[in-house]
Formats: sequence, C-alpha cells, structure tokens
Amino acid sequence: MKKDYPDYYKHVQEIMTKLGKALPGPMTGFAQMHQAVVEKGALSTKTKELIALAIAITVRCDGCIAFHVHDAINTGANRQEIEEAIGVAILMGGGPAVVYGAEALEALHQFELSAH
Repeated sequence: MKKDYPDYYKHVQEIMTKLGKALPGPMTGFAQMHQAVVEKGALSTKTKELIALAIAITVRCDGCIAFHVHDAINTGANRQEIEEAIGVAILMGGGPAVVYGAEALEALHQFELSAH
C-alpha cells in the first residue's frame, strides 16, 4: 500500500488538532516543548530535524516520518542530508529501519514533487 505522505501529513495535523481539543493541557505542553527543542542553539534547527527523522525511522512512526521529512525540508535540509540521516537510522535500527528508511525516502520524493 502506497502512502501519500503530503496528504498523510495533513491528516496527522488534523487528528492532532482534535487531540489538542480533547487534551489541551498535555498538547499545549507538547507544542511548547517541541518549539523550545527545535529552536536554534548549539545545534541548528535543521540538524535537530534530521536527528528527529532518524529517531522516527528507528521507532517506526509513519506520522513522525511525514512530519520530520516535511520539517527537515522546510529548515533547508537537502536530499543528501536527509539520505544520510536515513543511513544513520539504518545503522542504529537494523532491518526494520531499512523498511522505514525506504518509507522516509518515498516521503522525501513525494514532498519534493508537491513542493511541500
């Protein structure tokens, strides 16, 4: 089954909005933490998004892959940087990360075609 990652990204945004309405406290806290963590510091926001993508692949989270490929592109990550992050994930995650790394590469391709 082929996923349409740009559409899936929108879908996950929609259901997370619903979750935010049901659980405003935890979701507001999560949003604040996310913003604080990805803010530029010793590491650039782009680097942090690439790290998040690698983790998303190793924990096998489709929605996280969609978000972090999208956000990595938006922070200026290029194809080679994203591919190398996928490689790090495969190193750390083994065989299952190969499958989810391939999914991340497909997401990258789809976001490039859709101009995110």
